Amino acid sequence: MDDSQIIALYWARSENAIAETDRKYGSYCRTIARNILHSEEDAEECVNDAYLGVWNAIPPQRPAIFSAFIGKITRNLSLHRFQKNRAAKRGGGDAGVLLSELEGCLPAPGSLDETMDARSIGELLDRFLEGLPREQRVIFVRRYWYADPIADIAERMGMGQSRVTSILFRLRGRLQKFLEKEGVSL
Repeated sequence: MDDSQIIALYWARSENAIAETDRKYGSYCRTIARNILHSEEDAEECVNDAYLGVWNAIPPQRPAIFSAFIGKITRNLSLHRFQKNRAAKRGGGDAGVLLSELEGCLPAPGSLDETMDARSIGELLDRFLEGLPREQRVIFVRRYWYADPIADIAERMGMGQSRVTSILFRLRGRLQKFLEKEGVSL
């Protein structure tokens, strides 16, 4: 069955759409998920979640390249699962702490106005990070992207925990001023 026929099944809300998707793209999706997760069980769950994601997205969407569409959904779900698994192994309870640390320097979810979307915020963050010295950038990214504990960052950087904490405090203040200067209301 070709992609346009599979998409037509989704538009008709036929459950055969999922079976046909699995028949044609199941192996492709499982390979994507397995390469990211290295776990057969997690990969299978992500593929099933991807099928649900496609079911929910079509209609209204009508993807031009169905393989890329389902591949992207599978990849994003797999990356999300990988981060969740990694956070759980590293004591994932730190997410609330990280969010509270950044509370004053990033807009609250859902508070972005129409002119400032998440992609724009991402571009501003990239510009902010590019302007930092390498050491400060590494500390910021290790803490807020990789969610490394302060102790691990201090050890990696060869400095005391209080110095790392101080650097992060100053960087959050600089980030807040940078975003306000760029017109982001916090």
